[in-house]
This record gives sequence, C-alpha cells and structure tokens, in this order.
Amino acid sequence: MSIKKITSQPMQKVLQGNALKILPTLGSEIDLTFLDPPFNQQKDYASHNDDLPENEYWEMMREVCAKVFKKTSNGGAIYFMQREKNSEQVLRVLRETGWTFQNLIIWKKMTSAVPGQMRYGKAFQIIAFATKGKKPRVFNRLRINPPLLKHHKYERENGMFVTDIWDDIRELTSGYFAGDEAIRKENGERFHKQQSPIALLLRIILSSSNVGDLVFDPFAGTGTIAIVAKQLQRNSINIEIDKENAKLIEKRLTSICKADLIEKYFEDYKFTENLSEIWAKESLIQTNFKAKAQTLFAI
Repeated sequence: MSIKKITSQPMQKVLQGNALKILPTLGSEIDLTFLDPPFNQQKDYASHNDDLPENEYWEMMREVCAKVFKKTSNGGAIYFMQREKNSEQVLRVLRETGWTFQNLIIWKKMTSAVPGQMRYGKAFQIIAFATKGKKPRVFNRLRINPPLLKHHKYERENGMFVTDIWDDIRELTSGYFAGDEAIRKENGERFHKQQSPIALLLRIILSSSNVGDLVFDPFAGTGTIAIVAKQLQRNSINIEIDKENAKLIEKRLTSICKADLIEKYFEDYKFTENLSEIWAKESLIQTNFKAKAQTLFAI
C-alpha cells in the first residue's frame, strides 16, 4: 500500500440526535461500524426508552443495520455487540439486511459470571462480525502473546493470531476493576455503566480498518470509538441521542486523558506483521488521506 507522512489530522465528528434520523443524511462512505446499542434491559437512560416491546426493539435494530449497510463501502465491516441470549436475533437481523456473516466473537468476561436459576451462569457477550459482501475490504491479522497455559511447554517465538474468543480484555465493571478508565461524576458515581473499554475498540479498529478510514458509531455512549480512532489516525462519525453524553465525548476528544491512551497496548500486538502501519506508529498514512478527510462529513 502506498503511504506517506501525515499531512492532515483525522476528523472526529459528534452528532447529537436520533441515529435513525441522522443516518440517511450522512454523505460519507462508512468503512467500519461498531454497533453497541442499549440492550433493552429496562435501564434508566435519560433520552431512551430501554423497555420496548421485543418486536419493536428488533425492528429498530433491523432498520439501523439496513441504513448502515447502505452507507457502507464494499467490503466494509460491522461489529454488532449484544447479550449472549440475543445471538439468534442479531444474526437474523444482519442476514436479512444484506450483511455477510464472518465470525461470532465471544467476549469472555474477566469478573464473576452472572448466576442462573435454571441454566448455566452467563460469562460472556457476543460480537457478531459481518461484512458488506463476502470478502472484507480490510482484515488485518493481529497477533498477540497471551500468557502460556499450564499445558504449554515452550514460549512462542512470534505470538499467536487473535481468534474468535476474546478472553484477555477486561470489561469496565461497576466495581474496583473498572479502574481509572471508567468515567465518573464528581460524587464518584459512574457516568455511564455500559462504558466500553479502550482495549476492546482498539482491537476492532486495528482488525478492520486502515489509517484514514471512516469509523462509525450510531450509539456512541461515552465515545470510546472516537477516542481510539483519533489516536489511530482514523476518522469517525459518532451519533449520540443524549445531550450530556455528546458533551462528554467532545470533552474527551479535546484532551485525551492518561487512562484513554492506547500506547500501553502496543506491546500486546508487537508480533503483528504490519503493526506500525495500521497503528500509525511511524506517523504513516495512506496517500488518499488528505483528500478523503476533506470530503468526509458532508451532511
């Protein structure tokens, strides 16, 4: 791939409003979407009813997936995160709106599983990876180097490829494991209890986009996609219905805090063949970046 030094900074656009209404107005072609909607679990959101009838909720998800599909570049990717019990509905909605299934990623939680009275305890969420067309336009084969299991005798010389089981990324729980990355109010309460970790979005963006691409988040929440995209020299469009959340995203983008910096994860992927290029570690960029950045965000 032809590359050159960066001549323009990536753009991060935050739009406050309803994703279904804004999506048709986007004039840019999306390369990667992270879809992490409210899960319809009766949570108390200021600007969203999280207790919709099941058919109404999944019709909304279907409409979002269809509209994103229309705006996505050929081979572009979507990562749809949901509760494990909704796997069937997620795959159905993606299939019926034109997406081609690639993987069902299991994001295994590192904290205690949620116990069940009539079934096994829940210890994971699903992330469905699908593309517009049979072949991804971008798929960077990441290599990581997790600790050896007890039955492994020798150290790996060059790590291992990332699989569809992600058990090395800690969720931002409500307890002390959330750490400094969890955004808190002045009284210490969590600003957003469903905040996605930097490490999760880092893996998704590295895997399915290149420098200068456009990443999209229709339910932006606290804006983790935008924070990671900015540091990886990707452009992003982030839609958030809640005004306070939208203000928070803008604030996070203005001055990225230490907890949000991605550099601490660079060594985790050091065996990835083209890591410097896709990370923009050497301040490299595609030749079409400047022209693309100038035409992105026409609404």
